[in-house]
Amino acid sequence: MSKQAPTLPPMGALGFLRFTWRQLTSMKTALILLFLLAIASVPGSIFPQRGNNPLRVNEWIADSQTFGPVFDAFGFFDVYSSPWFAAVYLLLFISLIGCVLPRTKVHWRAMFAPPPPAPRNLLRLPESMSFEVSAPADEVLARGRKYLSGRRWRLLVAENSVAAEKGYLRETGNLLFHFSLILILVAIALGGLFGWKGNVIVRTGQGFSNTLTQYDAWGGGRFTGASRLSPFAFTLDKFNVEFDRSEAQRGSPKLFEADVTYRGSPGAAAENARIEVNIPLEIDGAKVFLVGHGYAPHFVVRDAGGEITFDDTVVFLPQDGNFTSTGVVKIPDSDPRLGFQGIFVPTAASNNLRGPISTFPGPDDPAVFMSAWRGDLGLDNGAPQSVYRLDTAAMEQIGIVALRQGQTWTLPDGSGSIAFTGFERWASFQIAYDPGKEVALLGAVLAISGLLLSLFIRRRRVWITATTNSEGVTVVHLAGLARIESADLPGELELIRGAVSDLPDTASATSTNETREQK
Repeated sequence: MSKQAPTLPPMGALGFLRFTWRQLTSMKTALILLFLLAIASVPGSIFPQRGNNPLRVNEWIADSQTFGPVFDAFGFFDVYSSPWFAAVYLLLFISLIGCVLPRTKVHWRAMFAPPPPAPRNLLRLPESMSFEVSAPADEVLARGRKYLSGRRWRLLVAENSVAAEKGYLRETGNLLFHFSLILILVAIALGGLFGWKGNVIVRTGQGFSNTLTQYDAWGGGRFTGASRLSPFAFTLDKFNVEFDRSEAQRGSPKLFEADVTYRGSPGAAAENARIEVNIPLEIDGAKVFLVGHGYAPHFVVRDAGGEITFDDTVVFLPQDGNFTSTGVVKIPDSDPRLGFQGIFVPTAASNNLRGPISTFPGPDDPAVFMSAWRGDLGLDNGAPQSVYRLDTAAMEQIGIVALRQGQTWTLPDGSGSIAFTGFERWASFQIAYDPGKEVALLGAVLAISGLLLSLFIRRRRVWITATTNSEGVTVVHLAGLARIESADLPGELELIRGAVSDLPDTASATSTNETREQK
């Protein structure tokens, strides 16, 4: 007659919740969630994000009519604020807390608990030895206690045995490492909720005020808005840059710094500062980083009647290491409406394949190559438009010309003229406020400390028993256990044997296998 399989009782709602919690707080689940969080961050580095560059997001969606709306619906353009990213993040946070806290409680109790007493038969342990000494058993145990306590082993002394344990900091380091992950997640949450970051280009002689309208690109957390921005301002007084002219390092920057005058708050006295690469200016908790620089050619545009319709510098964006730069000039108030696409080269040269290029980043022979357009600039439909891009869909090209500094180009058909009168330098700054950076630093320090403790601390236990046989000779048994193979337990036992023996004669010691064979 076959046996019937036992029927398990139903789990019930409480049992299901308990099972779910145990699965969520297991280390296996935490590792899976950490891997999923890394995968979920990938779209944030591939696709432009609305928090940093909303215009680029709109352009990406407009250029990809098929996949753009689909990616937008899944939150690929706002990854770090999407519900699915937040779900993985919160589950990982809960999993780590549920994993670390119970282990911390168990480890805390173990830190103050005495070592376990000696097993009945020490010679059955993998690492053990037995030898005889002439000293009394009490003296042997006293020698063992003195040796182990002098090396800060935790002891449990019994009638005929001494138990010792060492290496509790190994588990402490393991817990510190996992706790540091929680701190890093907290730091990311603080930065994501209360932090902000923006980029701005400032021309020499002009200023910047920390308001949303002044930024070229800005992104903030859920609980960050215009009211939380620090009220500071600065002016770019001078931008200093020098380039190496040697053959080996030609074109590489030798000097890269910005001299600014700033005010920390309204009514505060103005102060001078120098911002260098990796040496930011800190104002009211926010840091101002110098991240780039370039040229801003100066143009004077006149309409058909000779009236000046534009007289200003225009930021051109560098396209290569020699600062071949591109930019546009839009004249919506002229009649007819004009637009110019330009290539600025600080040291002019010509290439049959690439056209006008610069052969050196310094302004040795500055020139600008202009393409003039006439017609509708596309500014009347209310849609946002990049200042570095000219919409020529409804425009007509009327000419192309190369201008050196001081030259003027009279446009065909009496549409006006444009003069290239000089240039200025501009500097690009990234301004960031991250309230979680100190917490992240603490987490990184704890992570490194925890790893060092976990790697170099050895958790091990040893036992010493001493008994007197019928012949009046003291028989000593030594044994030990280790959590890791690299603990060098045999060497540890040899040191203890030398401390409790009359003479450190290893020939008198027998291994576990030898003892078993004799028996």
